[in-house]
Amino acid sequence: MNEIYPLTVYFDASCALCHSEMQTIKIHDVEHRLMLADCSAAGFDDSLFAADGVTREAMMACLHVRNSRGEWIKGVAAFELIYRSVGMPSLANFWGSRLTRPVMERAYPWIARHRRWLSWTGLPLLFKVWGHCEARRAFKRSRRCSEGQCSV
Repeated sequence: MNEIYPLTVYFDASCALCHSEMQTIKIHDVEHRLMLADCSAAGFDDSLFAADGVTREAMMACLHVRNSRGEWIKGVAAFELIYRSVGMPSLANFWGSRLTRPVMERAYPWIARHRRWLSWTGLPLLFKVWGHCEARRAFKRSRRCSEGQCSV
């Protein structure tokens, strides 16, 4: 299998919801698989991606991830990949299961457009709490495996 890491995550750090979620994710990135890039920064240069047809404007409208092979993953698929990459399967499954993915594919454009308003609703705290719960589960799984009790 070809290695896809590191993943470069292009996100809007000026948005409290986006910033909170990415910082929570990065805390759990113990294998250093993610590099975060703030595409909202004044000096952000999207000319490097012109050949791929990816612009700063597109990145600000939808989460973009670029893997080490130069492939782009966007939106819901990007969230699923990010969460799976940092060992948070319940959140990856939320974004990627065959039941929730179609709903999230329809909802994500609305969420992205209204992310600044959603930042004031308490969602950043929800993501933080969910992330910490997921990290505790991962730690327990890891501990069980180190004690010879895992089911691989």
